[in-house]
Amino acid sequence: VQLQASGGGLVQAGGSLRLSCAASDSTRSMYSMGWYRQAPGKQRELVATVTDYGNYYADSVEDRFTISRDNAKNTVSLQMINLKPEDTAVYYCYAKLDMLQSVNYWGQGTLVTVSS
Repeated sequence: VQLQASGGGLVQAGGSLRLSCAASDSTRSMYSMGWYRQAPGKQRELVATVTDYGNYYADSVEDRFTISRDNAKNTVSLQMINLKPEDTAVYYCYAKLDMLQSVNYWGQGTLVTVSS
């Protein structure tokens, strides 16, 4: 399965962006899909996850980011509002086949830059 991320760009603080990740094959078998991000000089961190059992958000994005998944279109999206300069990072979508496994598939990353 290949994941293609899109939707990054430059936005002012307080603005919004919507990231999308399209899978080359059915996402119905994926246990979870979501987004990580990596800022310059920092480790990659989990931002949001969607599963059939619920969604997870990092504390830093709670109430500002919303993740959604459309198995009919084989996509996962991340709606981001009230963006802050500290949200600046490369965002990577991912997919896992099983809860206990590490990430099985990664997207190529899309850059989000938030100016102050």
